[in-house]
Amino acid sequence: MPTTTPIKPASWSYAESFVAEDEILAAARSRAEEVGVTPIGSGGGAALRFLASVLDARAVVEIGTGTGVSGLWLLRGMRADGVLTTVDIEAEHQRLAKETFTEAGIPPNRARTIAGAGLDVLPRLTDGHYDLVFCDGDKREYAAYLKEALRLLRPGGVVVFDNALWHDRVADPAQRDEETVTIRDLGRAILEHDALVPVLLPVGDGLLAAKKEWAPEEA
Repeated sequence: MPTTTPIKPASWSYAESFVAEDEILAAARSRAEEVGVTPIGSGGGAALRFLASVLDARAVVEIGTGTGVSGLWLLRGMRADGVLTTVDIEAEHQRLAKETFTEAGIPPNRARTIAGAGLDVLPRLTDGHYDLVFCDGDKREYAAYLKEALRLLRPGGVVVFDNALWHDRVADPAQRDEETVTIRDLGRAILEHDALVPVLLPVGDGLLAAKKEWAPEEA
């Protein structure tokens, strides 16, 4: 039995906009609309900034650059010397993201953009080097992203997946399309993984996060 009543739309909207976005993020969202990209919501972005800040993140990987909305949220939470490595198959989207970062006063050396498919790029990145891995690419590849993230994260690092509720489809067992099933299976795999501490946040379209536990041999 649930211990609370479902959140009302007004409360959800209040929570989503609790941390306000500035004109730079608004401009990035306008660019996203122009090129047909759906960026993370403001509530999810605020959660990313919070996680990056709590982790004192120096190295972050992002799969799905878009026009820089999520990347800017991450950069604003990271250490002043932190570097975001952001991957996207569309070089034009990354050019727009660079505009966003420049407008926000982010030094060029803090955002490393790599054009390419996530599963082509991730295997080339350094094991155990990253504090946070944010996944917002091809939903059908989420399970493979998790495998790569577990390799890339330092002990104590966090992996985050956007669209974990996938437009209310994941919670509905009647929905059996490939993307929905993949995200549903991802949640189950994270729940059952002995080395992960999971949480599903109902912000935006759902944010699934998991901390990679410290293992004795890694301590």
